[in-house]
Formats: sequence, structure tokens, C-alpha cells
Amino acid sequence: MTTPPPELDPVIHAQARLRVVATLATLPPGDQIAFPRLQDILQMTPGNLSVHLRKLEDAGYVDVTKTHHGRTPATLVALSRRGRLAFEEYTAAVRALLDPTEPPGPAEPKERK
Repeated sequence: MTTPPPELDPVIHAQARLRVVATLATLPPGDQIAFPRLQDILQMTPGNLSVHLRKLEDAGYVDVTKTHHGRTPATLVALSRRGRLAFEEYTAAVRALLDPTEPPGPAEPKERK
């Protein structure tokens, strides 16, 4: 009996959101990045990035913090613990799709609660 191929998280799987999550995953846990810096790295328009961040925030994958630096508003973005776990599960599922003969490694998908 063969096992079905792993499911890919549809929230992360969209190309723009995958780029956002992959970029945020390079930050150490707990670190944040300023919205304009993330926009610059990803070469996305503010509106497009905002739409994708909202979808990721609604799923609990990113934390968006609105604050001020002096009198200037600032938006900071970070990958949440849930988002980091979802990205690890996503990458494990992609690896399993690419090489189904490879036994699952330490990033084996875990059941979400």
C-alpha cells in the first residue's frame, strides 16, 4: 500500500507568501524586520505585500506590530512560532514530494493543534 503524497499548506504555497515566509524564516526566532526593508528585499509593492501579510497574519503565521519611532509610524514583521513550524512542515512536505524514497528527517511534519 502506498502512502498518499503529503499536502502542501495552501496559505504558504502561494508564490508571494512562500517568498515572505522563507525570508522571515532566515531571521532568528523573535527577531523582527521593518516593513519597508521586507518590501525592498522581496521587491513587492506595499499593497501587494500588505495583502499577503494579512493572509499570513490571519493564519497566525506572522506577527505584525505597529509602533512609532519618534513621530514616525513603523510596522515590524516577524515569523510567529506557529509560522516557523508551518514552514518546517511545508519544507518537509516538499522534500517528501521531490524524493519519496528518502525517509523523513527531523523536520517530519507534526500534527497541528
